[in-house]
Amino acid sequence: MQIMNNYFRARTSMVYMMTNNEVMNQIIAFYMDMNGMLTFVGSYPTYGRGTGTKEVSTATANDGIDPLASQGALTLSRDGRFLLAVNAGSHSISSFIITDSGAPVLVDVKPSGGAQPNSADVFGNLLYVSNVGHAANNFASNITGFHIDDNGSLTPISGSTHSLSTFNAQPAQVLFTPDGSKIVVSELTSNHLSVFHVNKNGTVTGPIVNDSYGQGPLGAYFLSSGILLVTEAISNALSSYSLSNDGIIHVISGSVPNGYKTACWVVTTRDERFAYTTNTLSGTISTYRIDHNGALSVVRDITSTPPGTAPGLPMDVGVSKDGRHFYTLNGNQGTVSVFNIQDDGSLVRLQVAGWTNFPYFGSQGLAVL
Repeated sequence: MQIMNNYFRARTSMVYMMTNNEVMNQIIAFYMDMNGMLTFVGSYPTYGRGTGTKEVSTATANDGIDPLASQGALTLSRDGRFLLAVNAGSHSISSFIITDSGAPVLVDVKPSGGAQPNSADVFGNLLYVSNVGHAANNFASNITGFHIDDNGSLTPISGSTHSLSTFNAQPAQVLFTPDGSKIVVSELTSNHLSVFHVNKNGTVTGPIVNDSYGQGPLGAYFLSSGILLVTEAISNALSSYSLSNDGIIHVISGSVPNGYKTACWVVTTRDERFAYTTNTLSGTISTYRIDHNGALSVVRDITSTPPGTAPGLPMDVGVSKDGRHFYTLNGNQGTVSVFNIQDDGSLVRLQVAGWTNFPYFGSQGLAVL
């Protein structure tokens, strides 16, 4: 065991997923070797509860897949020091510090500032969480901010809670711009992209409400240039936008379809030449080419799991820090599919890694260190 710990310190690359278990939510950790292959390391309780297979909203199908209807349920700080997990069943957020071995150590659990948190993002020492709310109990959808100290402890920011465009907008992702000056929230049920300005004290003003080009905006990803990519789970497409300083979003490529169902999550290659969307109900991953202006075109697709095996329904996504490997969580299995990224953006399937011998429904959230 000591030899393995020393090996971790020599080169620690990890993939984390979240069980979203309704009794005790857990983080599942995999060690990534130099070829991108995963080995299960262990499970780490969040000391909060997930929702299991229960959906956070009646607006989405209660099929055990994608219960949180979000991207960013599990997220790493940009420096890789902290891992944040939402506990939608107990309305809290858990903060972990990542040790030299890659193991997450729980630091703090705090109320999320609303009901049913489903997405989080970090910029510097600032954390924002989106809360779906609970219409029956009169809890509105909102976002709430926290400061993260050097040890990973969370302090709620007074006055940081802000409602979204409507009472029950159902946020799907909360996401900082690359410079941290704004936050974009995709709203799945209202078909809005709400933009907030971030103030120096960590509070926000807004929202500036923009219409999504397509229906069912869910996953979002910023290029380093500030171009915004947004998946559309109902339109089965990907759109690209530019964002002006006043918070107004302008369409570059509107609803580029890939021919499959429920385009929900999105990430790009490290060089930002290609984007990958997971088309959950079709069990496929689509590759989009991104030109220098942010225009999109579909290149190819691949199934998440090998043909002839049990189909995996891909959800959350991530790319390794060296840019060589792509990972996706199969929500109907609780497994992670591993792919090598080729120079032309194509994916070569390497592995389907599991942490249990039985299919596990309800998991959500993936983070790649």
